[in-house]
Amino acid sequence: MKPYVLLLSAALAACCHSPKQGRPVYLDLSKPVEERVEDALSRMTLEEKVAMTHAQSKFSSAGVPRLGIPEIWHTDGPHGIRPEVLWDDWNQAGWTNDSCTAFPALSCLGATWDRELALAYGRSIGEEARYRKKDVLLGPGVNITRTPLNGRTFEYLGEDPYLSGQLVVPYVKGVQENGVAACVKHFAVNNQETRRTETNSIVDDRTLYEIYLPAFKAAVQEGGAWAIMGSYNLYNGQFNCHNKRLLCDILKDEWGFDGVVVSDWGGCRDDDEAVTNGLDIEMGTWTDGLRGAASNGYDQYHLANPYLERLRDGRATEDVLDDKVRRILRLSFRTNMSPEPHYGLFCTPEHTDVARRIAAAGTVLLKNDGVLPLAVPDGGRILLVGENAIKKMVVGGGSSSLKTRYEITPLEGLREALPGVDIAFERGYIGNIGTSYNNVSTGEDLSESRSADRLVADAVAAVETADVVVFVGGLNKSGFQDNEGTDRQQLDLPYGQEGVIRALAAVGKPLVVVNISGSPVSMPWADVADAIVQGWYGGSESGRALADVLTGAVNPSGKLPFTVPCSLEDGPLKTERQYPGIRVEGEQWWQEYYDEGVFVGYRWYDTRGIAPQFAFGHGLSYTDFAYGDVTLSRKELRKGQTLTAKVRVTNTGDRDGAEVVQLYVADPEASVARPAKELKGFEKVFLKAGESRDVTFTLDESALSWFDAGRHAWTAEPGEFRILVGSASDDIRSEASFNLR
Repeated sequence: MKPYVLLLSAALAACCHSPKQGRPVYLDLSKPVEERVEDALSRMTLEEKVAMTHAQSKFSSAGVPRLGIPEIWHTDGPHGIRPEVLWDDWNQAGWTNDSCTAFPALSCLGATWDRELALAYGRSIGEEARYRKKDVLLGPGVNITRTPLNGRTFEYLGEDPYLSGQLVVPYVKGVQENGVAACVKHFAVNNQETRRTETNSIVDDRTLYEIYLPAFKAAVQEGGAWAIMGSYNLYNGQFNCHNKRLLCDILKDEWGFDGVVVSDWGGCRDDDEAVTNGLDIEMGTWTDGLRGAASNGYDQYHLANPYLERLRDGRATEDVLDDKVRRILRLSFRTNMSPEPHYGLFCTPEHTDVARRIAAAGTVLLKNDGVLPLAVPDGGRILLVGENAIKKMVVGGGSSSLKTRYEITPLEGLREALPGVDIAFERGYIGNIGTSYNNVSTGEDLSESRSADRLVADAVAAVETADVVVFVGGLNKSGFQDNEGTDRQQLDLPYGQEGVIRALAAVGKPLVVVNISGSPVSMPWADVADAIVQGWYGGSESGRALADVLTGAVNPSGKLPFTVPCSLEDGPLKTERQYPGIRVEGEQWWQEYYDEGVFVGYRWYDTRGIAPQFAFGHGLSYTDFAYGDVTLSRKELRKGQTLTAKVRVTNTGDRDGAEVVQLYVADPEASVARPAKELKGFEKVFLKAGESRDVTFTLDESALSWFDAGRHAWTAEPGEFRILVGSASDDIRSEASFNLR
């Protein structure tokens, strides 16, 4: 914890002048931030400046005690506030009051398609960070789902840059309302975990600007993000934590970013580039962030003693250092030295309510032949099968691993929701029996003495006396699943789960399959299930939120933030050079070629006419929605004008519910290859049974444009455009055309 009282005392003792001299500007909270920054900078020694640009512990960087400037404390997110660790060790510090509220994984937030919930998420996690006296929250993540095998897909918002951008902006604003910086990650083209620290991403400018940069740009220019984290991989042959093109040319010059660039832990790899190429704070573990070193390892960081030596012998200039320090001081004046008092809140009922609402709103009903919502009377029997019905998922997965006060499992959630129903359980399969990570334990015992065949036989036998069977399976957060540092090795369900599902279905009782994962899984068994639900890593309230949806207490409104393909072979990544990359003679690093260009996710499937298992934007409800004809405010659009598209949506069922109305734009006459359609608007509307509402979208030239790399400019070509409005990328209900002049 940061000793604020001691820091303030030090500031007053060391810095406050006599009454005749007055108070230093940087302590005068009425002065503009930039004046305070310049005043503080003018008082600092060279050594003090350099000390601020690198880590001093696992999660902190130095302040200036002589001037009363506090150190900066970072914390892992983006799903909750990480438990305290030792000063320079990943092991737990042994605190007893750092068990946080675990919020749903960001792929679940992506599935809500709900800007208001994204704001509530950011506010709540920001309050928890401020209460724990953290200054920088290391999240959210907005990398695009290029491959469904990416181990960190669960930490991101999906495959579409527009959807990700629309949700990251309120998240960032919500966090920063609390005087905590959102550090948006991982910048950029960081789309796999396999060899993540030694792979060079080779991507053309059009693809870069259309697919992989827009969410970051929105976070900076619309969300006002105060921090950006570089990624481990290389782009254009330079590591992204000190990549001149990304950090200097694009982020700071083109976008006008005035915050700090933080390296991923150990992502800084070169003394000269660390100084000159836009990195502001180097964080990591020991000298190079990857391996051990002497106890004074932090002094050997690229931006520590090696930087001082360069400054002293003239190989580096102080004006570049001053730019870094200005940014760091600006960060402090926005966070731990902000004039606005921020106290935070921790593990409140309001936070658990937000977590539960997000988890339920993100749950996606993929298929329903009438078995949901569950209608089992008191005295009836539901058989719950599957390890994920009892396995707690908050612990594990890498840097997003949390220690939470409690975690409700699906079995606990259903038993609580249906006290009059016999909820029986059979494990069905053995997955991952691990229950701890970095010395945080769930306290569970998942050991199992039965064989795989016996587990299936016992589950099938138990079906005979059940009214309905609910299989809860999917992935977990162990290695080679949804996990930092490793990618998945298969798209199918692991641990023989397909065989379990088919054996359960063969009995003939109604079967609901709940897939718990943070990334897509193939579902060749979909035809034997009466209902399929996409659940997520829902955090503390995961089991209750799932029960809310299964029982009908909440009408599902989630929509897929990514495509669920039938097979890997159907997708755009066809060659090893695309994924996971190849070795090229004469090159030091693995080379990963983005040959698919802008055709990622639904852009690929819709353009190629390949039917996925479930499309981007797909999600059913317990009610039905009818769409009227879309009408346009004009048939011709000229530069500088806007166009309004309006469609009436009616809840034609007998339940209240929410629908995500999606607007796509198609450019059938382009001079370059463009996707069949691209998401350019969405609105989530709640309608009571029988209620109708007009949903309106406003578009301008930017929604019609593609990035012309030759001109380095966005281009909207004259000609016909089509507006497509519907419930999913493959479920277009109405369309209209206009011309751009």
